[in-house]
Amino acid sequence: MIRLLIAAPGAVVRKGLEALAASSPEIEVVGSLPDLSSTEVLHPDVILAALPLAEVAPPSNGRTPALVLLTNETQPAWTQDALRYGVRALLSRDASQSEILAAVDAAANGLAVVDPRDLDQLLAGSTPAPAAVETSALTPRETEVLRMIAEGAANKIIAWKLNISEHTVKFHVASILAKLGASTRTEAVTIGIRKGLVLL
Repeated sequence: MIRLLIAAPGAVVRKGLEALAASSPEIEVVGSLPDLSSTEVLHPDVILAALPLAEVAPPSNGRTPALVLLTNETQPAWTQDALRYGVRALLSRDASQSEILAAVDAAANGLAVVDPRDLDQLLAGSTPAPAAVETSALTPRETEVLRMIAEGAANKIIAWKLNISEHTVKFHVASILAKLGASTRTEAVTIGIRKGLVLL
């Protein structure tokens, strides 16, 4: 059983992460806090945090829990700083439920996880061209949801096929519309086809 502590300044975000963690039988949520000021007494194995890097303390000489950080930052230099600060897993705040749970499991087992786009940047040592960022803006799960939308599947059907909640599907749909700059599902599919994300 993985003892998980959730840290995020917003109550809504914390509740969402708590619900996400509760979906895994391998995770026990031992606490949910607005910051990392009093985590030692809870003895978590992993901390899942949606906090600025400045609020993440560098590792001490003692045993420290693995840290999974959700962030909107994508610059290679920032990623390197986060890894130096002891972050074991670094994911976009748009990461899917399965990606976050997999990162928590990996971090608990001593592995490091970074977004593939960040990894490519670190290896290349440069920031990708804007077009490349735009093309890969959707996560794999969001692309999967978009393709199901193109097939005419309603949220309830998508939730059933992917074994996730309708609330999670709605979250993915809202994220897809925002990332593609679309106002409707139909417009999102049209843009997806144009970008090669949806095949006819």
